[in-house]
Amino acid sequence: MNYEEKFSTVHLDLLKEIGNIGAGNAATALSKLMNKKIDMKVPSVRIVSFNEIMDLAGGIEKVVLSIFLRVDGEAPGSMFFVLPLEQATCFAQRMIGNDSITFEEPPYSDIGLSAMQELGNILSGSYLSALSDFTNMSLYPSVPELSIDMVGAIIGYGLIEVSQVSDYVIAIDTALKEDELPNSESVNGHFFLLPDPDSFQTIFKTLGVI
Repeated sequence: MNYEEKFSTVHLDLLKEIGNIGAGNAATALSKLMNKKIDMKVPSVRIVSFNEIMDLAGGIEKVVLSIFLRVDGEAPGSMFFVLPLEQATCFAQRMIGNDSITFEEPPYSDIGLSAMQELGNILSGSYLSALSDFTNMSLYPSVPELSIDMVGAIIGYGLIEVSQVSDYVIAIDTALKEDELPNSESVNGHFFLLPDPDSFQTIFKTLGVI
């Protein structure tokens, strides 16, 4: 049985619902931070193999901005939030109100990096809070680490840090935009949640899905 066959639409529907609740919480926090109406949605949630992470993020040599953190508690794992550089630049400019901010080449703007760190804090915290509320599990995020590097290096470093390789990854697409802007100007990124061995079973068991 391959990985697609091990997870049903019920699993994916639950994960998407959790993702949408987390997105709503994140949108509220970002709206207060930026003093603008922010809309955030989760277009899709997939459970993919580890190797597919690279393709979803743009390829192993694609340079991206990433927030990495560890999740401790009753269902430990790792989490990455990945944005293409042009998307990260776009959102940092809007957060700060400065069109000169860019992540295309170093040295990177300190205030721009701080803005993206805060974005990562809000998004990861909102998603983990939603997951924790849904499952009634205690989940604790570590301090997020920000990096700009190739996808392969970022994902590889994160997994070396925890000395584990996950068989399955929860891939959560995200779309953020200011309410008055057209959909074509939304900022699109990916969450990758990599549960430690046995954490998948723990999560779905607490949700009543075996």
